[in-house]
Amino acid sequence: MRTYHCFWLLFWAGQPHQSFLTPLSKRTSGFPEKEKVLVLSGNSRQDLHRSKRSWMWNQFFLLEEYTGTDYQYVGKLHSDQDKGDGSLKYILSGDGAGDLFIINENTGDIQATKRLDREEKPVYILRAQAVNRRTGRPVEPESEFIIKIHDINDNEPMFTKDVYNASIPEMSDVGTFVVQVTATDADDPTYGNSAKVVYSILQGQPYFSVESETGIIKTALLNMDRENREQYQVVIQAKDMGGQMGGLSGTTTVNITLTDVNDNPPRFPQSTYQFRAPESTPLDSPVGRIKANDADVDENAEIEYSITEGDGYDMFGITTDKDTQEGIITVKKALDFESKNLYILKVEATNTHVDPRFLYLGPFKDSATVRIQVEDVDEPPMFSRPAYIMEVKEDVPLNSVIGTVTAQDPDAAKNPVKYSVDRHTDMDRVFNINSGNGSIFTSKPLDRETLLWHNITVIAAEINNPKQSSRVPVFIKVLDVNDNAPEFAMFYETFVCENAKAEQLIQTLSAVDKDDSYNGHQFSFSLAPEAASSSNFTLQDNRDNTAGIFTRKTRYNRHETSTYFLPVVISDNDYPIQSSTETVTIRVCACDHRGKMLSCNAEALIHPTGLSTGALIAILLCIIILLGATDCKFQLQTWPVTAGCALHHSVCIRACKLKGNVTENSS
Repeated sequence: MRTYHCFWLLFWAGQPHQSFLTPLSKRTSGFPEKEKVLVLSGNSRQDLHRSKRSWMWNQFFLLEEYTGTDYQYVGKLHSDQDKGDGSLKYILSGDGAGDLFIINENTGDIQATKRLDREEKPVYILRAQAVNRRTGRPVEPESEFIIKIHDINDNEPMFTKDVYNASIPEMSDVGTFVVQVTATDADDPTYGNSAKVVYSILQGQPYFSVESETGIIKTALLNMDRENREQYQVVIQAKDMGGQMGGLSGTTTVNITLTDVNDNPPRFPQSTYQFRAPESTPLDSPVGRIKANDADVDENAEIEYSITEGDGYDMFGITTDKDTQEGIITVKKALDFESKNLYILKVEATNTHVDPRFLYLGPFKDSATVRIQVEDVDEPPMFSRPAYIMEVKEDVPLNSVIGTVTAQDPDAAKNPVKYSVDRHTDMDRVFNINSGNGSIFTSKPLDRETLLWHNITVIAAEINNPKQSSRVPVFIKVLDVNDNAPEFAMFYETFVCENAKAEQLIQTLSAVDKDDSYNGHQFSFSLAPEAASSSNFTLQDNRDNTAGIFTRKTRYNRHETSTYFLPVVISDNDYPIQSSTETVTIRVCACDHRGKMLSCNAEALIHPTGLSTGALIAILLCIIILLGATDCKFQLQTWPVTAGCALHHSVCIRACKLKGNVTENSS
C-alpha cells in the first residue's frame, strides 16, 4: 500500500497589507480569507514527485517599505509529514535566504528582516524543502516560489535636467514651440498610477504654457518684445498619480531667452548736430561723429550712413565705424573759410539688414541735419599758379625782367607778402627777384648752348609772419639767338697725290652750328679772299650744307711744297649772319697709279747743313746689307717700302745699280 505525504506552504491571511499568496493562473485583488497551501507529496521509497491538485500557489506579494518595528511576516512552510515531534527541519534557499529572508526551521515561518524597495529589486526567487533532522535527507521534493514586492507610490518624478535653457525669437506667434521637458518616475508603471506623470506650469504664466502629457512648452502671449524683457524663468511641475491629490511631484527650472529680430528702426537722438572744422583740415580727416540709436543688437543694429542732401554734398563724406556703429564725417575737398564758412548737410541712417516681416512698423531709417562751421586759420600765401613757365633770349641784357610771380595772403587780413629765390635751386645766382612785386630778372649772362632750362624755386612769405610761406617752381627756358658761327663738323686733314690731275675731288666738307634753327640750317662755303686767286685748289659749294675741294692744276711736288693750308669761310643764313674761317690741311703725298697713297714724308729733303740724320742712317744700313748680299734684287724685294722710307729705298736702288745686280726696271 502506497502512502502519500503532503508539504504545505501556508501564507496567513491574518497579516493585512504585509504579504499575499496568489495562484499561478490568476491575480487576486484582495487579501486571502484563509490559508493558501502548496501541497507536495512523495512515496515511501523516497521517490519525490508533485501530487496533482486542481490549483497551485507559487508566488507571493509583499508590500515594500514596511515601517513596522517587528520583522515583516511573509508566510509559513508545512509538510504533511510533520508530526510535531521535531523530527523535521525546514530549509530556505535562493535570493536573500538567510539574510533578507529567514525561516524558523522548526515551524517553517518565513519573515523579512529588512525594508524592501521594489525599485531596487522587484522579484525574489526562493526554494523551500523539508528534511529529516537526523539523517538530513529530504522528505519532500524542493519547491520553488516567488516573492514579488508590491509597489507603493514612494518615488516622485525626476526631470532629466535640473535646469533647461532655451531661446526663441522675439515677437513669435502664440503656440510657438520652445522646448520639451521630460520627467521619469521610478515606480511601477504597470501597477496603478504611481508612475503616471502629468506636467503643469507653476511659474511663467501668462507668457508660456506646457502640455500636460508631453511636457512641451509653448509661447502663450503675443508680441513678446526682447527690448522690454529678454529673460524669463519658468518653473514646471511633474506630478505622478495622474496629477491627483496625494501624488508625488518634482520641479525643474527652464530659462528662456528671447533672441533679437530687427523690429526697431534706427533713430537719431537729436535732429540737428553742430561741428566746427578749421579750413586747414587735411583731406579724409574726420570732422565729427554722429550716431543713430537702434534698440536691436548685433547685425540687426548695423547701420549705414549717407549724405543725401545739402550744399556740402561734394565737400564731405561719411563712413560707418563698424565697432561703434557711428557715422564719421570726413573732408573730401579742401575747405576755404574765405570762400564758404558754413555747410548744411542732411544725413540718413539706414538698417543694413531689414526683416520684411516688420516693414509694417515703418521705414527702417532716420535722418538728421548736420551744420559744419569752417573756422579761419592763418594760411600761407597762395600763388596764382601751381607753376610758372617763362622764356628769355640768351642775349638779353643784365637786370632784364623776364617775368613776374604773384602770391597773396588768402586770409581776410591780407597780410603783405615778400618774395625770394631759393638759392639751393640757383647756386650760380643767375636770377634774382624783386622782393616787393615778384618780378624775376637776370643777374648773369645766359647761354642757351650751355644750359637750355633753368629750374628755380620762388618763396613767398608773409612779412608779419615769415613762418607762413609757400613755394612755387619756376621753369625758365633760354631762347636761342644766332650768336654762334658755323664750324667744321670735324677736323679736316687730307692729302693730294703728286700725280693728281686737275679738277680732281680730294675732300668733301660739312659743317655744324651750335645755334638752334627752326627751319633748319643753311650753310654757304667759300675760299677766304686771300686764297681765292692764288690757291692751288678750288672750292665748290654743293648747296646742301656740304662743299668739295678740287685740284686746280696737274701734278704737285712734295719736295717743293709738302703741305698746303686752305682757308675756308663758312656762313649761316640766320640773323645776324655769323661766319667763321676754318682751315683744311692738305699734304702732298706719293701715290701709286691707282691713287693710293704711298708716302707723305718730307724728311729726305736736303737741308743747307747737309743730309738729315734719318737719311744718313738709312744709307749706311743699306750699304751694310748690300755688302753681305749675294742677290741685291732679293734684298730690295724684301726691303720694306713704307711711307716713311721711300727716299731711302731709292738710294738703295742706286747702290745696287753700281754693284751691277739690279736691272733698270727694279722698283
